[in-house]
Amino acid sequence: MRNVLVVDDEASIRHLLSVILVDHGYDPRAVATGEEALKELAARDFDLVLTDVRMPGMGGLGLLREIQRTAPELMVIVMSAYGAHDAAIEAMKAGAYDFLSKPFKPDEVVLVLRKAEERERLARENRRLRTELSAGYSPEHMVGTSEPMREVSRQIRKIAQQKTTVLVQGESGTGKELVARAIHQLSPRAALPFVAVNCGAIPSELIESELFGHVKGAFTDAVRAKKGLAAEADGGTLFLDEIGELPLGLQVKLLRFLQEEEVRPVGDTRSRRVDVRVVAATAIDLRAAVAAGRFREDLYWRLDVVGVRLPPLRERREDLPALLDHFLARFRHLRPELPGLALSDEARAALLAHGWPGNVRELEHAVERAVVLADGPVLREEDLPEGIRARARAAPAPADAGDGSLSVKRATRALEERLIRAALERTAGNRTRAAELLELSYGALLYKIKEYGLG
Repeated sequence: MRNVLVVDDEASIRHLLSVILVDHGYDPRAVATGEEALKELAARDFDLVLTDVRMPGMGGLGLLREIQRTAPELMVIVMSAYGAHDAAIEAMKAGAYDFLSKPFKPDEVVLVLRKAEERERLARENRRLRTELSAGYSPEHMVGTSEPMREVSRQIRKIAQQKTTVLVQGESGTGKELVARAIHQLSPRAALPFVAVNCGAIPSELIESELFGHVKGAFTDAVRAKKGLAAEADGGTLFLDEIGELPLGLQVKLLRFLQEEEVRPVGDTRSRRVDVRVVAATAIDLRAAVAAGRFREDLYWRLDVVGVRLPPLRERREDLPALLDHFLARFRHLRPELPGLALSDEARAALLAHGWPGNVRELEHAVERAVVLADGPVLREEDLPEGIRARARAAPAPADAGDGSLSVKRATRALEERLIRAALERTAGNRTRAAELLELSYGALLYKIKEYGLG
């Protein structure tokens, strides 16, 4: 709560409060009347209003009522001289958070403001918990025990404790926002906001205003001031998804924001400091974008302080059974009339054999579709999307595990081992080339070679 509007008709009080607020890290703006205060509130964004009760013209009560009507979430603290406590109590009943008695000591002012900050922090935490509860989110939603995912988990736990800027790269549907949320949840900032911005979904002419806010009259439709998402994330984490889609003109301003930790609303002449941890994500190759002149090189290096690469699902196929069970359990609530939902052997085999170009998101939607369309507690192959069924029909008849068993899990491992052996033989032991043939990362292939004892 940095931006404070001070409203008092006494110049000495305005000056004293401004000095106290600046000394304690606040950014005050002081005016003499309620009418001036309303103009400031319409033109700029404030976190808190500190107003006298009795002033010429519009007094503190009138100002409070107008704020309650137009911006009920804005916190107001009233000040009253000796003998005006009745007015202060009336203001509290009307919605003021607290009051200060004049004359006051600097420590009293700071104490009331700190109490207001704590209340706002608790309110934010409550909203965050409600949002995550309704979304069913927790860091454990990152399902997978494969070596690539274990490495991602190790990185997240190390990164989370620092304020370092993070760049998460991975194909669409691999779970980049889950990684960003896990970093936030495991960090000291977990109690403060996590604000997600999809840079590719906001029109280019509006994205600066969305990120940094604007003052009243900054452009044609700016009928009132608006706080930007960077300021909303103050104290917490700002997640910039699809950062590669950010227009070049705004990349310069984002670079300045990262370096200076200040935001300047569109149309304003002043900047305000914010304390934000930035996590960016992209599905495109930013180095190639830099080479093509579509992305600033200095911004790329400023974002890629710590990089996290999310493997596509085809590089961690051993996680498929756990992911299937996870999504099946997650969507059971959609069909409460069908207890004991399970996948048939044919449906599970078709899902395990699919290539998953859409990664985990495609898998999630496939399981959800099957649950919704199921005629009974056993999900059949016919309940799966057509693309998955077509691939299953085109695939050769699956072999058993080599011992006559019909275990899908064991058969999958046996088939995977045979394919790796064949790729290594075809490439005369060239593991880099074998990884390309198998459509695996080099690291994933090395892990599987060790797992199957093929060294």
